[in-house]
Amino acid sequence: MHYPNIDPVILSLGPVAIRWYGLAYLAAFGACWWLGNRQTERRFPDWTRQQVSDVVFYGALGAVLGGRLGYVLFYGFDSLLRDPMVVLRIWDGGMSFHGGLIGTAAALWWFGRKTGKTIWQVGDFVVPLVPIGLGFGRLGNFANTELPGRMTESGWGLVYPCSVDAIRSINPLCSGAWETFARHPSPLYQALAEGAVLFAFVWWFAARPRPSGMISGAFLTGYGCLRFVTEQFREPDGHLGFIAFDWLTMGQLLSLPMVIVGILIVAWAKRSEAGTIRPRR
Repeated sequence: MHYPNIDPVILSLGPVAIRWYGLAYLAAFGACWWLGNRQTERRFPDWTRQQVSDVVFYGALGAVLGGRLGYVLFYGFDSLLRDPMVVLRIWDGGMSFHGGLIGTAAALWWFGRKTGKTIWQVGDFVVPLVPIGLGFGRLGNFANTELPGRMTESGWGLVYPCSVDAIRSINPLCSGAWETFARHPSPLYQALAEGAVLFAFVWWFAARPRPSGMISGAFLTGYGCLRFVTEQFREPDGHLGFIAFDWLTMGQLLSLPMVIVGILIVAWAKRSEAGTIRPRR
């Protein structure tokens, strides 16, 4: 089965182009805003709709800036040295979740300072919303023909076109219109795992009263574990390859600290009796 060769541009009007990648981010932020307002009705009555709008804005700004900066630092540092302006070309694709996480954490800390909320109060409110955004982002990767998977003989594997940059970077000998073998559609795997599965888990976990910080810790642990597993189906970046042991990728290496920190936060939260979140019944 061949990759559906999706045009990354939905509509072009002169110099202005509407892209699937950008639309995925808009859908992600819109879904976070809607789910955040639902949370104020059921779980967090002390949050106002204005605060939801503000925290989504802060989070979106931190995610985009941190995600792009993290990508060029973790995955494309050579490109940054050649052309520092590459960090601004978000429309070309290339975002790092781990960089976005750092940027979002900084933005949420700043939001908390302005509203008198602790980082755990803000984090526990926001993290149940995040997986839906991650799922949309991975669908954007798929539309952009990014993050192709490793070779597979499974029936659901996809044969990728040789013309796209992601394939040329990992298979420079590719000639003709298509590769001669199928690959795992790894962005779809990650959309399912980081999006649907992680959302179901965190949304369920946050439905009951939890000590402050525990929901954030559970999210970090869950994402780190799921990302580590799904990376096994994703071809490592051509200019990086495997980081260690002939199987460890950069995505897995960056996910390990998330799992460790998440477990430590959950353990700390269990020992803490203050700041329990009580949803509206």
